[in-house]
Amino acid sequence: MSFLELITIVVDDYDTAIKFFVEVLGFDLVDDSPSLTNDGRRKRWVVVRPPGAQTGILLARADGDIQHAIVGKQVAGRVGFFLRVDDFASAYERMQAAGVVFVSPPRIESYGQLAVFLDIAGNRWDLLGRQMAKGSDADVPAGT
Repeated sequence: MSFLELITIVVDDYDTAIKFFVEVLGFDLVDDSPSLTNDGRRKRWVVVRPPGAQTGILLARADGDIQHAIVGKQVAGRVGFFLRVDDFASAYERMQAAGVVFVSPPRIESYGQLAVFLDIAGNRWDLLGRQMAKGSDADVPAGT
């Protein structure tokens, strides 16, 4: 058996990123342990993941000019992360109320409901709801 265990998102600050992923997106904080860089400097090993998911996100604090330059640009401005939720309307409304920046209004595509948002670092994510029958807009938030 194989599965993708972790992906890395480079962030400016551990605690700000933890707050966003745990309090705003509802992820679980799986690990937050002291660690060391390869050359012996202090860092933290911080892993978050959606409840029930196997794949987690390693939140890595930017270290040096090259890493600081890619914060929020890890996939060159494209959507690089995809969060599937059971209740799109509730997730969208909760995230909006928490101040999450959405760069596109909700819409329906063949693969499900969709709205693009920015994470704490500025990376683009798709918020994805369930696939719906064509012409149905039952779970798209009001005013969209």
